[in-house]
Amino acid sequence: MKYNKQTMIPWRFLCLCCSLFFSCIILAQENRNLLDKVHHAEPLYNDLVRDLGARKGEKEFNLGADITRASLKDDFGYLMEYEFAPIDRLGLEVETDFTYVKSRIANVPSTNQLERLRLSSQYSFYVSKKNAATLAVGYTQIFNFVNGGTAFNPFFIAAKNWHRHWHTLIYTGPEIAYQYGTSKTAMDWQVNTSFHYTVPNTDHFVGVEINQEISSEGIHTVLHPQIKLGLSKKLAVGVAIGLPIGGAENRLSSFLRIIYQL
Repeated sequence: MKYNKQTMIPWRFLCLCCSLFFSCIILAQENRNLLDKVHHAEPLYNDLVRDLGARKGEKEFNLGADITRASLKDDFGYLMEYEFAPIDRLGLEVETDFTYVKSRIANVPSTNQLERLRLSSQYSFYVSKKNAATLAVGYTQIFNFVNGGTAFNPFFIAAKNWHRHWHTLIYTGPEIAYQYGTSKTAMDWQVNTSFHYTVPNTDHFVGVEINQEISSEGIHTVLHPQIKLGLSKKLAVGVAIGLPIGGAENRLSSFLRIIYQL
């Protein structure tokens, strides 16, 4: 069969229409398959492995600094985190913790070392936009280079939003520490609760974390009032102040976190 220019034009138009039609179908399918996600205010000090209800391809890089001043020394802690979601609802994280101790005593040298390596995973098994709630479980493997040991930390997270801009979250689980040299095992229970208010139409929030460690020695509680400023869609900065309640070490501290969405 022979085709002239007049018969070719309708065929090209039909092909173009078909292409646009199937493109719309594919786009609609992709949008339909985009899983629900509830935005929760993420605490700054004891942050999450990845956003609750993480979607495949999300990535984030964090830098943090923790400063505690005392009469005999100053403790500086630094962290670097890389978070990513290889599949929907699953977040993975690699974190390195460094410490720098500056002594105020004459002839006592300062120390600088890699303290810990953390490998974490977190899975959001329940996400409900209707109830503005998310539930997740996770696990962190901690390698302690200072005392020659490791720690096992399974955890559970429950988050709920109230009236859109009020956020509550609880992060809890045991931390089982094992020392290679002595073969001794000790267990503490972590209970971290947070309350935040997000400023409407922004990425800013103010709030407080209540970080508790329950052990055989008792309960050690630190309040972390905090503020986060969203400088752009990708960059945010957060500041928290550590206020210990009870315990042997009643030292104030400050914490800074820089958050960059890749």
